[in-house]
This record gives sequence, structure tokens and C-alpha cells, in this order.
Amino acid sequence: MKHTFLVTLLLLSASSLFAQVQDTYITSIDTLDTDDKFVKIVIYSNKTWDYIDMGRPVIDEEKIFDDWSESIHAYRDVKLADLPEEIDICLTDSLHGWSYPILPQKINSKYMVRRGREHNGIDLPLQVGDSVKVAFDGVVRKVAYDRGGYGNVIVVRHPNGLETYYGHLSKTIAQEKEVVKAGEVIGLGGSTGRSTGPHLHFEIRCQGQSFDPERLFDFTSGQLRDSIIVLKKHYFSIYSHYGQTDEESKAAAGRIVHVIKSGDTLGGLAKKYGTTVSKICNLNGISSKKVLRIGERIIVR
Repeated sequence: MKHTFLVTLLLLSASSLFAQVQDTYITSIDTLDTDDKFVKIVIYSNKTWDYIDMGRPVIDEEKIFDDWSESIHAYRDVKLADLPEEIDICLTDSLHGWSYPILPQKINSKYMVRRGREHNGIDLPLQVGDSVKVAFDGVVRKVAYDRGGYGNVIVVRHPNGLETYYGHLSKTIAQEKEVVKAGEVIGLGGSTGRSTGPHLHFEIRCQGQSFDPERLFDFTSGQLRDSIIVLKKHYFSIYSHYGQTDEESKAAAGRIVHVIKSGDTLGGLAKKYGTTVSKICNLNGISSKKVLRIGERIIVR
């Protein structure tokens, strides 16, 4: 009887303790939106609720609207020659986060001259409808449809002075002049505009000048290379790429490019620029028998 009584007491005590634990163990069961996307309402299991601050990005809105433009490209009056030799850009700190725009992928097409045109960004493969996230905190400057190139495109201006472009979207979600936080979904992947298949055209500009996005991101691992980047003037050349030495980048940025006109031949270009057909072919990775097309860009020196 004594053992039975003790067991009963232990069971009653355990039951009482479990009830107390149940009363104090509160979990969140739902999250509701508010008029402010950076503030959510959380509903708890004990039928209470609370506001949760998701962290509105810290943005100097007076400064960020300088040289604002209604066109896709801003800073049209800023010339490359007028830019300083180096620009220090803080990419992320305790106030500003970052995000990879889609899942890490191998680059389809790099920052380069492609089929005689400057490809001022990189192409990342995706499926139609995949989420596309903004890379850094910022304000949406432009949401547009560019029939000739980008298709559905979103341009976001960031507090650090950069602008990022997200092209060929199937759907745009963010609105113009909307504050967005790094990692926020701003659109869905697609194949609109000048596109041969679903992919994201991701482009980065500073003061209107494009540079190789691989200088900021390792697109294979989906990692930011550093929290700060020093942009050098010679980076703003379609021939300057991540992985080059400073000397190689400067040499590449100093290349002379000729836009093909009616009547141009490789032999004629070699004579005009004081070089040889062989050297022109090596610079462009072409054959001496290549047919030159009007409007095509050829490196001549």
C-alpha cells in the first residue's frame, strides 16, 4: 500500500508539473501582414498577439533620390572621365544586409562583348516563376518593360551608390519608389525581352557605369566576396573582368574598339590602326575569313 501511495503521489505531481509547463509553453501559430510590410502581427497559442518589427532599412531618402531618372538608365550626364580613379563602396554592415538574387548557379553568359554587342551584366539560369530577390537594401527606381532588351526589368538604387538591374522577368512585384530590403522577392524569373530562354539578367552600375558583377559575388557559391569593394575607374570597361590583375585590367580598358561600317575589311582596319590582321583576330578570337557585319564591334588594338 505504501508503494502504491508513493507512486500515486509521483504521478499526480508529474501531471501537475506538465499542466504548468503547458500553460507557460507558448508558441506562435500565425503571422499576419499590416499596412507596413516591415511590421507583422504574430498570433500566439495562448490567444495573445504582438507586433514584430522586421527591420526597416536605414536609408537617407534625400540623398538616394539625387539624379533620379524616369528612364531605365540614370546618370546620363555623368561622364566616365569625370569619375574619380577609385570609389569606395560599402556593400554590407551592421545596418545593411545583402542577398544572392537567386539560387547559386553557374553563369550562362558573362560580362563581355557578345555577338558584337556589349553585354553589361551576367545571365543566370532559372525557371519561369522562380523568385528573384533584391541584392541589397534600397529603393526601386524603375519598373518597366523594355521591348528591345531587358523585357520586364526592375532597377533598384542602393544607399551605397550602386544600382542593380533584374531583367527578363515574367512578373514584377516591387513598385517604383518602394523601399526594399535585401532578400525581399521583387519579381519572378522569366524570358521576356531579348532572350533565348529563361534566365535572369543581373547587372550592376555605379554612377551609370556598368562593371563586372563577379567583382562583388561568387556566383557559384552564392557568396559576397567582401563587405567593401574599391571600384577603380578601369573596372568600368566591358573588357575589364574579375580575375584580371590591375595591369591586365588597365590594358583591357585601354583597348581601341572600332564599330564596323560599310566597306570595312580586316586588312583595311589593320592598316588604319597600325597593326596586323593576325593581331586583330587574336584579340577578338576570330578567323581572318570572318564576315564583318555593320554595327559590330571589333577590338583593333
